[in-house]
Amino acid sequence: MIKSVCGYCGVGCGLEFEENKLLGDVTYPTNEGKLCSKGISELVSIQTPTRLLRPHKRDSIKDEYKVTSWEDAISTIANKIQQTSKEKIGFYLSGQLLTEDYYIANKLGKGFIGTNNVDTNSRTCMSSAVVAQKKAFGIDYVPVRMEDIHKSDLLILTGANTAEAHVVFHNRIKKAKKEGLKIIVIDPRFTDTAKIADLYLPIKANSDIDFFNLISKRIIDEGLVDEEFVLNHVNNYELLKNKFKRIPVTKMLKRTGLSKEQFEQFWDIYKNSENIITAWTMGLNQSSQGVDKNLALINTHLLNGKIFKIGNGPFSLTGQPNAMGGREVGGLSTMLAVHLGFDKESIKKVSKFWNTNKIDKKEGLTATQMLEANLDVLIICHTDPVYHLPNRNKVEKLIQKIPLVVEINAYENSETSNFAHIKLPAAPWGEKEGTQTNLDRTITKQEKLTRTSIDCKADWEIFQLIAQELGFEKEFDYKKSEDIFKEFQEMTKLNPHLNIYDTSYSQLKEEPFIWGEEIREKKEFFTSNKKANLHFVQNRLLSEKANLKYPFILLTGRTRDQWHTGTKTNLPRTLLKFKELNFCEINTKNAKDLNIKDGDLIKISSIRGEIESKALVSDNIRVDTIFLPVSHRGINYLTNDLLDKESFQPDYNHSAVKIELLKNQS
Repeated sequence: MIKSVCGYCGVGCGLEFEENKLLGDVTYPTNEGKLCSKGISELVSIQTPTRLLRPHKRDSIKDEYKVTSWEDAISTIANKIQQTSKEKIGFYLSGQLLTEDYYIANKLGKGFIGTNNVDTNSRTCMSSAVVAQKKAFGIDYVPVRMEDIHKSDLLILTGANTAEAHVVFHNRIKKAKKEGLKIIVIDPRFTDTAKIADLYLPIKANSDIDFFNLISKRIIDEGLVDEEFVLNHVNNYELLKNKFKRIPVTKMLKRTGLSKEQFEQFWDIYKNSENIITAWTMGLNQSSQGVDKNLALINTHLLNGKIFKIGNGPFSLTGQPNAMGGREVGGLSTMLAVHLGFDKESIKKVSKFWNTNKIDKKEGLTATQMLEANLDVLIICHTDPVYHLPNRNKVEKLIQKIPLVVEINAYENSETSNFAHIKLPAAPWGEKEGTQTNLDRTITKQEKLTRTSIDCKADWEIFQLIAQELGFEKEFDYKKSEDIFKEFQEMTKLNPHLNIYDTSYSQLKEEPFIWGEEIREKKEFFTSNKKANLHFVQNRLLSEKANLKYPFILLTGRTRDQWHTGTKTNLPRTLLKFKELNFCEINTKNAKDLNIKDGDLIKISSIRGEIESKALVSDNIRVDTIFLPVSHRGINYLTNDLLDKESFQPDYNHSAVKIELLKNQS
């Protein structure tokens, strides 16, 4: 029996591999033996006809791929890098990489090639939360753990559908509800998560800042501010208090689409709850004001002191298995490894540790900026930007202009593979080992369950081959993933709050490790004066607005049994039963006005493109709002490429669209 950890969402469930089947690990604290349908089926993804098993190469995207050798492929990549200025090179990584993979790619790009254009698809998921946490707390830190819900009185879920995106955690929420936890769900859709809520608030899309500002104002006006906590641990209170004297309460409430009675229902539960957790994910982050939405939410916890206490705090939920680990090793172009920035002192520390003088002083291009930067080399690893970046028609035009696109992937049927010149076969989950950090700072060990398929390599080995071909043999001389982990551990001593040096690779085989627990105990933030920062933010209505031609607002999100493009989850038939891959949820009133019935074929269009879908007529979504699952591979032909100006995260959930009937089901 081999113990490992799931490679799907950010919950990070422990599992056991025995006789070609997967079981939940009953001794693992995160899931206590429970697995979701995706996790149970994960073995199917290893042996599949869609696997990429050999290196492939072509000179032009108009040509057919031909099988090539590793030596030829790596030589071609290295030669092109050597001929290219560092500003024209980009690494596009993924929250599905293991920490060791992430570390090597980051070290090679930033430390030795000298390009800070090393970013990740996590940019499109949680970068707004990262920026907000750094602005509020001084570092990227999640001050809540999943187990805290059992000590809380109230869980507010906003812009998060845990029933479908974090299934095992959702089961834990249901267990806590039986123990007395109250649950409030805030969402334009009555989701599967909302079914367990004590109170459901059908908020209007893009009014989150207004809602959380209303909470902060009531906290101040009704004398619920924790004066002692604010005095000792918080900056900018008087400034915020003065700003809130002039906010237009009636106008803000109207923008939320909620009635006064609904807000008062919420407030009655809120003010009578001693311990409160507010959890969120893409619904807030994926916005032109994603950072501000996060800050407005965090303000509420700083004002009432409901943070750094068990059962309290703002809880950012990551979507991918190792989005957190990527942040730890500097997988974002806006940071260096171990949560360091691009200030002079940080660059000096990292340069000395890596023994290099090539680190650039300025931040690199984000994943959402790379395709518009006229790059000459783009290395894409375990992700599918042609599928997941917004405004796909534009993306397809831009990626075709890049002279060398390299795709490192375990599967051959990505949307991006149509635009690549070299494809390198990487080992998928189950064929490699390493570590990952789940959404509440828990580091887990992913084990190798079966042999690595012929001619496939772990991602860190692929980046190591490129590094060695570039002449960095000594600096990238690793024999196994454990060697990389040990180096990263030593590096975390440059920033002691990231106390990963307190565990070991061998210990992680036996039990997980949670970093940063002392931060909660000390109640010290990481700003210059050790106090958190309040920020006054307002809803500036920056997102695309519905209009006469495009009268609907499009929401996007996951469904329970599918993962992104479905490269892995489209294979097991058991995962195709719960919900269809392609449907469009539309309100009953809107459907009636358009003469659309359940199951009808419809066309959805924005100013950027159009796709077809099947109508799902429902009362579970607000009027003039529609929902499409991200399992529809064409979804981003519709979405807007407007970005948050600080996090550069796309505004996926506020695209204006229209709907036309194509064919009645009958």
